[in-house]
This record gives sequence, structure tokens and C-alpha cells, in this order.
Amino acid sequence: MNVLVINSGSSSLKFQVIDMNTKQTLCKGLVERIGLDGILNYQPGNGEKRSQHLEIPDHNTALGYVLDTISCNIDAVGHRIVHGGAGVSAPLIINDKMLVEFEKYNSLAPLHNPACLLGVKAAQKFISDVPHVASFDTAYYTGMEDEDFLYALDYSLYEKYGYRKFGFHSASHKYVNLRAAAITGISPDKLHAISCHIGGGVTVAASIGCEGVDTSVGYGTVCGVPMGTRSGDVDPDVILNMIEEQGMSAKEVKEIIYKKSGLLGLSAVSSDIRDILNASSRGNKRAELALRIFSRSIRRFIGALAMSLQGRMDALIFTAGIGENSAIVRSMICRNLDVLGIKIDENLNNSCSGESIISAADSRVKVIVVPTNEELMIATQTIETIRS
Repeated sequence: MNVLVINSGSSSLKFQVIDMNTKQTLCKGLVERIGLDGILNYQPGNGEKRSQHLEIPDHNTALGYVLDTISCNIDAVGHRIVHGGAGVSAPLIINDKMLVEFEKYNSLAPLHNPACLLGVKAAQKFISDVPHVASFDTAYYTGMEDEDFLYALDYSLYEKYGYRKFGFHSASHKYVNLRAAAITGISPDKLHAISCHIGGGVTVAASIGCEGVDTSVGYGTVCGVPMGTRSGDVDPDVILNMIEEQGMSAKEVKEIIYKKSGLLGLSAVSSDIRDILNASSRGNKRAELALRIFSRSIRRFIGALAMSLQGRMDALIFTAGIGENSAIVRSMICRNLDVLGIKIDENLNNSCSGESIISAADSRVKVIVVPTNEELMIATQTIETIRS
């Protein structure tokens, strides 16, 4: 059974076709710069990647090019939906009513949800004769206790408007926790771990039994750790001052905290960690400051979330673009975590490739680098949902 997995962004569409009988990738690719001078990147199986410049005005056109390029049959489609609210605890088969329902969460994930839904509608238009399944970033955390997800606001605001903490990157955290269990030899239902998904977006999650029990993010997708362009946690009084004293509109503030802050805002160099590391190596003080704030924030959340693991921490997991590929950032994050029994071996950290244990021999906690595979996790959930 072949599953097409679609992860749709505001100006991109990532795709992968997986043969679920063999778990092999039949093809994968990325459509970039939708709405501009588009690029279709495509790689068949283990073949060579090729790129083609095309006019791609919208997601419908993007998916049309993708389907023209894919040569295999599609039996089901799995979609990543970032925000599904509090009522979703598992993937769901998509229908028209559901799409209308989840549009109300667009304002909570403005960089993600509207684009996700565009991808769904485009796929349904072209592939209407197979089931489409939504995999929700928020579903991994439905086991959080109320003391972990409630804010200390007037309780009536939660009752009326649903203000509470959610969580994101479900497929990634689920996948790397399952792999960490296999690597450590601990049964998946007994693993106690902190996983750090560090890419353009950043989430730190505490998991027990490969289910999320706490997280660094909250109601929307801007809080927690500073990200590529997102601010991370900011004192609400700063936001209020921007509006009340500086005369900024809510729209202007939203633009700042979602698109002009984080690594970009701190460094004035780039939102890309590679550019910031390069600038830092050349003595750029703002780039150095951005790296210190970024790594310190992740380190603080590791310490805070460890308190949700019921007295035992088996593994600290690094994943996603930065977490998998930047030894410097991993090293900066792990400084002074000895208090939690976390020590890395710098030689192992610098030389690691693929799935690797990078903890020192006397580290009480295993520190593991696990390349994420969100697509395989979504494809697996898609098949399980169709068959249930």
C-alpha cells in the first residue's frame, strides 16, 4: 500500500511516497517558492535529486506538478495539520465538515494551518478516490494533566474560549521516542525522555511511554524557545506596552513576534542557524548573542520539563535540522546539565552521523541523536486510521 504524505507550508509543499509493505521511500521532494519563481525538487527512491524551475502560482499548481512527476499508484494520502485543538487525540479521516471546523485554529498557527488546509484541498481535488487522513501536531499531548496545560488566568476564560497549552511536532516526537526506546533497549511504554525538535520551529517535549506529558510551547506556535523568526516566550507586559504605549496595532505586534524576532531579530543576520554560526565564527557579537540565548532557552526547558518525568529521565534526544546536524549547538545546550545527570562526549558529539549515542560513559542519562522521520510516522498513522 503506497501512502503519499504531504506537509504543506505557506510557500512550499513537501511530499514523500512510502511503500508501507516495505517501509521504503519510493520518491520524495519539495516544491519551493510557491507564488514566485517556483522550484520542484524531486528524488526517485535512492536515485539522484533533480530540480526544475517552474511557474507555480498556487498550491493547486504545485500538487499538479508533483502528481505528474510521481510514477507510482497512490492508495492513501496523509496530511500534517499543525493545530487541531484540544478535542483531537488521534489522526482522523478528513471530510468537508472537519475542514471547516479546523479553519478556526488558523489564527493560532498562522504560519502553518492555513497552508496545511490549502494542501489538503489541493490533494482532494486531484486525488479524490482514496482516503485522506489528518495527522495533528497537537494529538501527542492529549494526555497532559490539567495542571500542565492550564494557564493561571480567570478560569472562566478557559471555559469560554479554551485558552490552554497545546503541543506541536507530534509525529517527530513520537518517532524519535520510539527509536530512542529501541536504541536504549527500554520498552516503549516505560521510556521517560526529553526530546528536542530543533529546526526552523523548536519544541521541547517531556514524554512518558512515548506520549507527551508536557511541552515548551503553548496556545499558539510562537511561545517557548526562540525560533527562526518567532520570539519564543515574552513577558505579556512587553506586548501590552507595544500596544498601549507605543501605539502598535495587534497586527503589527503579531508581525513582529512571528516573523521579525527569534534568531533573525536577535542576530540581524538571518533566521538560518548556519548563517548565524558562520557569522559567529567571524566574531559577529550579535550572532554570538543569538546562539547563547537560543541554547540557554532550550537548556532551561530541558530542566523545567524534566520535573514532569516522575523522578526518572532515561534519555535526552536531539532531532530535526539543527538538532541532528549542529554539534556546536548540541554542545552549547548540554553545558551545565550535569545537575540532571547529562554529560556528552565531545568526540562522539562531533563525529556523530545518523542515529548516535553521544553521551559520556559516566552520564546517567543517555544523550541520543535521532534523525526524525515524520513522513514515515504520518504514513503509519494513516494506515492505522484507515484500518481501524
